[in-house]
Amino acid sequence: MDLEFVCSYSERAAPDLTRRDIARALLAVPSGVALVALPDLRREMFAAGNPMTLVFWESAKQTLSAIESGQATVGDVQRWLESTGTEPILLTSGYFLWPEEDERGPVAEEMYVRLVGFLEERVEAGDVDPDALAAGDPAARRAYEELQERWLNNPLPDGRVPGFAVSDEQDEELFAAWDEQEELALSELHRVLAELPKQPELPPAALRAACAQLREVLDFPGYPGSVLRACAGFDDRAMPDDDQELWLTVAAGIAGPISDLPEAADDPEEFADLDGELSHEDQALAALCSIQHADWLATVASLARTGPGALASPEHIARLVGESEEIVDPDDLSELAELDEFADEPEDTELLFSTVVDLWRYLGVVDESDLLTPLGWWGLPRALERAWSAPGD
Repeated sequence: MDLEFVCSYSERAAPDLTRRDIARALLAVPSGVALVALPDLRREMFAAGNPMTLVFWESAKQTLSAIESGQATVGDVQRWLESTGTEPILLTSGYFLWPEEDERGPVAEEMYVRLVGFLEERVEAGDVDPDALAAGDPAARRAYEELQERWLNNPLPDGRVPGFAVSDEQDEELFAAWDEQEELALSELHRVLAELPKQPELPPAALRAACAQLREVLDFPGYPGSVLRACAGFDDRAMPDDDQELWLTVAAGIAGPISDLPEAADDPEEFADLDGELSHEDQALAALCSIQHADWLATVASLARTGPGALASPEHIARLVGESEEIVDPDDLSELAELDEFADEPEDTELLFSTVVDLWRYLGVVDESDLLTPLGWWGLPRALERAWSAPGD
């Protein structure tokens, strides 16, 4: 490693190199290699008329030595990189988090580069003191954070607010990934349903009885009515008069909740206490939102194949999910698993589906023994299909 490597890595000539350029190049090679190259690199920078300061070179030596000895944490290295004065703070005091370098979209990359350029201007103007940052000066660090917070939250000449622009792009990427999961899961669900030896039929009497009970439950102000209304989005719209539409809307909402609990039902003091426990209603809704597409697919596919009388207890569902490669196409399921970022342990799956099965009882999906009913056999696949389909499909 030498000055030529740093210039090539940073795509800048030696006189234009910044502390950040050198730091990032040093971190791009093994720490032992960087330590050996450090004295020669310092002499080359001096000869190029861009010597940096003793504080910088000492901080580089200390950080690289800590990395080489295994004593440096990722946070230590990130903070040293930020102390160069032109590296954006990864997590700001306002809780803005930059995406990882290999996960930034075009907007995030553009804003990141813009911020680096802005910080270079501030260093040149004397508004940022890299030596004070490297020395760990609290006031310098605070000023550095505030400077970036202001930049992130103030409009650019084109009207875009950098922090919001990056967050909006991340949201779009998240929604796109979610849509991809739903599309793949829906396709697999259709395949499973098409292969059923007998298609489920609607039991009218069971539907009428279930909806009569469901309407009473939905009128109840607390749990489970509050959760079921939030799942179906009935806090913002009227409940349908048609029994089939009502039942499918609520059942689909359990698989894909439409809204959160209304703010009026929340106790402001409860949320002021960050160490306090969530209410039972909030825990139930959080559990529903945590279930992965692959887990829903494995559960409903197995129950649909077995038919009425299938055991649908949380413990049995956890086993079904654990054996899901034997239930649905392994290739499709593995692709779904790759899209779902986190895999649950059996105990976690059982806990999440405890909420589901409890709510299913109020819809007549399962009986008092947690056995699938004819209504559940007919309705679960249709509810899941509705939850994963675009509105109007």
